[in-house]
Amino acid sequence: MNGKSTSLKNVKTLTLVAMLIAMSAVGALIKIYNTVAFDSLPGYFASLYFGGYIGAIVISIGHLFTALTSGFPLGLPNHLIIAVSMAVYAYFYSLTYKKFNIYVAVIVGTILNGPVATLIFVPEFGWGYFTQMVFPLTIASFANVLLAALLYKVIAPILKK
Repeated sequence: MNGKSTSLKNVKTLTLVAMLIAMSAVGALIKIYNTVAFDSLPGYFASLYFGGYIGAIVISIGHLFTALTSGFPLGLPNHLIIAVSMAVYAYFYSLTYKKFNIYVAVIVGTILNGPVATLIFVPEFGWGYFTQMVFPLTIASFANVLLAALLYKVIAPILKK
């Protein structure tokens, strides 16, 4: 590959990642319940299209947009923990897709970003928090990972041209 082709590929990648981060900001405004929103869909898409590392960056920034637009209700340190956790979930979503298939990835992504994400805060907030958040977070997680998978199947072949 010559220098010009590499440069154009890098510009295309940077542009697409920036667009996905912008879409995360828009998704952060579409709240489902409290701080649960559609901010992670672009991050999950990015993890399938570009790989787990870029997906991790997009999804963690997306969560910070949601926390910011919600007034950081769990406090900045907890939202940073959530952002890092979501980065890990996006990475494993990508890894699961590569190792198995899209169906297993959707299940793993939903479980990690739903019940597992809620369990992390039981020591600090108690089982009441878990009971209040697990259902809406799991439903929203399923919607985000499933829509990301569907969009990936439809859009990735077009983008790779």
